[in-house]
Amino acid sequence: MCSPYLTIQSRRRPNPSFSLVSSFGGQSMASRNRGLCFSSSVLLCLALCLGSGWLAPSWVSAQTPVFACDVESTPSLAGFPFCNASLGVPDRVADLVQRLTLQEKIGFLVNAAGAVSRLGIPKYEWWSEALHGVSYVGPGTRFSSLVPGATSFPQVILTAASFNATLFEAIGKVVSTEARAMHNVGLAGLTFWSPNINIFRDPRWGRGQETPGEDPLLSSKYGAGYIRGLQQSDDSDPDRLKVAACCKHYTAYDLDNWKGVDRYHFNAIVTQQDLDDTFQPPFKSCVIDGNVASVMCSYNQVNGKPTCADPDLLAGVIRGQWKLNGYIVSDCDSVDVLYNSQHYTKTPEEAAAASILAGLDLNCGSFLGQHTQAAVTAGLLDEAAINKAISNNFATLMRLGFFDGDPRKQLYGKLGPADVCTPENQELARDAARQGIVLLKNAEGSLPLASSSIKSLAVIGPNANVTKTMIGNYEGTPCKYVTPFQGLTAYAPTTYAPGCANVACSAAQLDDAKKIAASADATVLVMGADQSIEAESRDRVDLLLPGQQSLLISEVANVSKGPVILVIMSGGGMDIQFAKDNNKITSILWVGYPGEAGGVAIADIIFGVYNPSGRLPMTWYPQSYVDKVPMTNMNMRPDPATGYPGRTYRFYTGDTVFSFGDGLSYSKFTHHLDEAPELVSVPLELNHACKLSDKCKSVDAVEQICGNLGFDINLRVKNSGMMSGSHTVFFLSSPPSVHGSPRKHLLGFDKVFVDARGETPVSFRVDVCKHLSVVDEVGARKIALGQHVLHIGDLQHSFSVGV
Repeated sequence: MCSPYLTIQSRRRPNPSFSLVSSFGGQSMASRNRGLCFSSSVLLCLALCLGSGWLAPSWVSAQTPVFACDVESTPSLAGFPFCNASLGVPDRVADLVQRLTLQEKIGFLVNAAGAVSRLGIPKYEWWSEALHGVSYVGPGTRFSSLVPGATSFPQVILTAASFNATLFEAIGKVVSTEARAMHNVGLAGLTFWSPNINIFRDPRWGRGQETPGEDPLLSSKYGAGYIRGLQQSDDSDPDRLKVAACCKHYTAYDLDNWKGVDRYHFNAIVTQQDLDDTFQPPFKSCVIDGNVASVMCSYNQVNGKPTCADPDLLAGVIRGQWKLNGYIVSDCDSVDVLYNSQHYTKTPEEAAAASILAGLDLNCGSFLGQHTQAAVTAGLLDEAAINKAISNNFATLMRLGFFDGDPRKQLYGKLGPADVCTPENQELARDAARQGIVLLKNAEGSLPLASSSIKSLAVIGPNANVTKTMIGNYEGTPCKYVTPFQGLTAYAPTTYAPGCANVACSAAQLDDAKKIAASADATVLVMGADQSIEAESRDRVDLLLPGQQSLLISEVANVSKGPVILVIMSGGGMDIQFAKDNNKITSILWVGYPGEAGGVAIADIIFGVYNPSGRLPMTWYPQSYVDKVPMTNMNMRPDPATGYPGRTYRFYTGDTVFSFGDGLSYSKFTHHLDEAPELVSVPLELNHACKLSDKCKSVDAVEQICGNLGFDINLRVKNSGMMSGSHTVFFLSSPPSVHGSPRKHLLGFDKVFVDARGETPVSFRVDVCKHLSVVDEVGARKIALGQHVLHIGDLQHSFSVGV
């Protein structure tokens, strides 16, 4: 009989079948059956789904997708050049724009774009989200009994902890396939406002969970990889888009609501050096390396100007320097905010004009729809500026095939509900969580647990049996959930006590928790945060575990008879120094918000089915950090004169609880350097000032010097352990102390799989101008002369750069 639960058949299988909590309460039996699909039960799922008729091609008769140029229903549309897919995009756009009235054009400046029935153009909703799976956030996408859920991958911060660029792209491909499948049945748009690539500058930021962490290179690699997965078309046309991605929130946006300061009123004072060295690189990579279709400007001001009305940041940098092939969109109601909250202009029409003239193409919200006509009437804006904006919007839709007629007869036309929540997609969600989970502490012989020797397992904590908490924010309805408690139950007999009513843990419930821990062979405590602690519009004020969580952990650890494994589920770091120092707490795992299969992934690692390989993508600071550093201080570099310690591993000078890049394995990996230079010479003309003087500390990283100037670093990674596993090789540099250079910064990384007792080669190509340069005080890139130290895994290698 069909049921939203699967019974566990065995608790000892190495790849067990897990009890699944259906997320489709109240849906049809077919929908519930579909929620059961999981890689270990493919045949069962297929039988259930076929039996319920879910795999039948009835979706073809579902709601019609939104598209323009329906020449089959209206043959006269075939005469319009903008409906002719054989023409180039610029010609099609120009033809369409010249056919529109001014009022019709204004209707295409907002996310809820208006219809022009006389030209066969329906309404289109631009706002959809796909941060870590197709989301129901935004009016452009919804779920129904036809497609009741989509694969929910780990929250971005955990995926980034995998340091696996291949994985970033693979997830993007799955998300775009499911998005296209939903579009074909009228449930999703084609323009997705993801990813979030802001730097996780401050550990209190509620949205840090959405980002790839604190490092500009990691954020750049994540952004470009995820975008390629979302956007790259399966045909040979490089200008076609599978779906359109959007990099947000541009720029220096990383404060939501902290001690009375909110993002709508915050003016981020940022040095040019910090802007070009820290905040801009991920966006630059999105545009240049990822060829992203869109960039979203943020709510905040940067140095006194709203980002959505700053011509230097928009037209100057994004469109001018980086050559964006796409559109620039505002964060939702940002134009309204710069007028009504920031009072940047005196009138609403001035705000509309300022934004469009700065380079804004699309307004999430209705402000431009309401006030652009008045801006034109007042002479603040001419129609040519509006034409330019909507041309960028139309060009994006044409690259998506929106003006090519029925999408079900195009490249992705065969995709439908059967392509959403497939066993393969859900297995990738499970693997992504496993790759990202970070083992932070492991007393010898503690983990992994052997299921054959664990006769009783105590599972305790407010996050031990959660569902929605695991998927973080900007979420969709997942295919199903596996909670940590359920995942662990598949490996050993378990007893469960929440220990707290919720993560706020205002009153720890100690008695039951201590009782089951005292008699169990091992104890797993699943603690941390959720969206009530850290979220959009909700920054933290401290770095401590909420409420009485620390008390619960310590009390349980004190009475436990077996190993104690502390699991922290959170987006940001926590000051858990007490647990790190407590010998009774034998292991610590950070699991982020691990997605729909989080409970499976946690259990796989604790019981050794998977060798942990995640590494922290952000610094974990002590509580004393927040007493010294206000969130509003944007400076990355330390200031000894004031005691300001700086931010992130690149500049921070204080103590840490855990550091960027920390992470343990069940194996021991060592590195052996085979090839690296002792001296690198920068070729300069004989009359160059630095050839005539030995006082130069740096030289300009200009094109005539750079060329193909570079070298290779070759090494071998050896796994001396008894367990095969993946290992991230970090390639970092400590440059000379010039121009306020970073103490250390990431030049590259490579995730490799190494067999037990095996060895694998790894190489890095060093571009001298790119990797051995630093950003100076005015934002110019300079090759640093002098002694550089490379950090490669556990190796250090020094070499000199001279002229």
